[in-house]
Amino acid sequence: MYQLSKDEMLEPDQSVYVALHAMSASWPCLSFDILRDNLGDERSHFPATSFAGAGTQADVAKNNQVHVMKMSQLHRTQKDGDDDDDNDDEEDDDDENIDEDAVLEYRTIPHLGGVNRVHAQYLPSPRPAPPVSKPYHVATWSDTGKVHIYDIRPLVEALSTPGFVPDNACTSAPVFTLNAHSRAEGFTMDWASSGSNSSSLRLLTGDVHSKIYLTTSSSSHFNTLPQPFTLHTSSVEDLQWSPGEPTVFGSCSADCSIRIWDVHVKGRRSVIGLEAAHDSDVNVISWNKNTAYLLLSGGDEGGIKVWDLWNFKESTQYHKPSPVASFAWHDSPITSVEWHPTEDSILTASGADDQVTLWDLSVEHDEDEMGVNEDSQGEEVPPQLLFVHQGQKDIKEVHWHPQIPGAVMTTASDGFNFFKTISV
Repeated sequence: MYQLSKDEMLEPDQSVYVALHAMSASWPCLSFDILRDNLGDERSHFPATSFAGAGTQADVAKNNQVHVMKMSQLHRTQKDGDDDDDNDDEEDDDDENIDEDAVLEYRTIPHLGGVNRVHAQYLPSPRPAPPVSKPYHVATWSDTGKVHIYDIRPLVEALSTPGFVPDNACTSAPVFTLNAHSRAEGFTMDWASSGSNSSSLRLLTGDVHSKIYLTTSSSSHFNTLPQPFTLHTSSVEDLQWSPGEPTVFGSCSADCSIRIWDVHVKGRRSVIGLEAAHDSDVNVISWNKNTAYLLLSGGDEGGIKVWDLWNFKESTQYHKPSPVASFAWHDSPITSVEWHPTEDSILTASGADDQVTLWDLSVEHDEDEMGVNEDSQGEEVPPQLLFVHQGQKDIKEVHWHPQIPGAVMTTASDGFNFFKTISV
């Protein structure tokens, strides 16, 4: 990959973006999550609006905050020589490709300590955000070793409804604080809803001391189960609930392994596992919500791998399953991976090499094609690589928008990007 000199700056090719916006908050945010809203699914018109929750890394612990954000006026990208296209004809309220600055509004919650991870309560499509009388929970991992759970629904309403004033006494303090990790720092968590009972939630949290705790909820309170899951031998890096089996979850670790667990198995032991999934730390995983036997992983060596979980069952000390797909495009640690919410062959990844990549596993190499696809530096480009987004520094997390098809949001040390490409 080409390395910029000190005085050089990347300029995006606007012709390959449907929309591209950069925004920043008061402090850098290592983590964020997109919040479901009541504006509808499968939204394609512009200007778009998106809601998100994020946590800061401030200069001192007491200055940190949880941001509940509304990004609006997310216009289409102006392209040189644009004519009215078919989409504009069909959508009278579209912005006619006028490029304008996005508007970022947010409400804040005080948070003692830097926020290592933010994760919103899982709301499956097409379920909208809950009514203002019901909670919408967001969990944070603090660098103090505590996990806090907040009800951010009143703050979303304040951003959505002019004149609505939330009760600060209710929104400024967590509804629950998880202390089971004994001040061990952590960077991963995952929510799951318990079937059709939206008031019964489950939250997994993992720490640097290799412990995973399960917290459950009822209509009145949260409860953390005292016995952790402890088979990993190093820091737990990421956690994912199975999209098809409500008691099953996956984990990955700095011990290079990926494990699959069932909370009903006695002794808190994993059901299946792969001891050397990557050559280095396994930083992140993502479970395909449309094809539940596919698991995506990203490693510290920069590799992206796709696993068929049926093959995990055949794993022994003499037989190591091979990934069904493997890519080595990134040359630095992978910081985030995520499957597309509706297309089971499409995924995105971000790396410490300041790249966000979009991939489509359904694309195959055409043996009849003349020549080899190469980038400007002569490096061979995998046919599955659809798009490379650059321009941010120290990218930490990337998410698809669940209600705006093809839209992607990222966070980095220099702020947030919201973009949609012509490729997806």
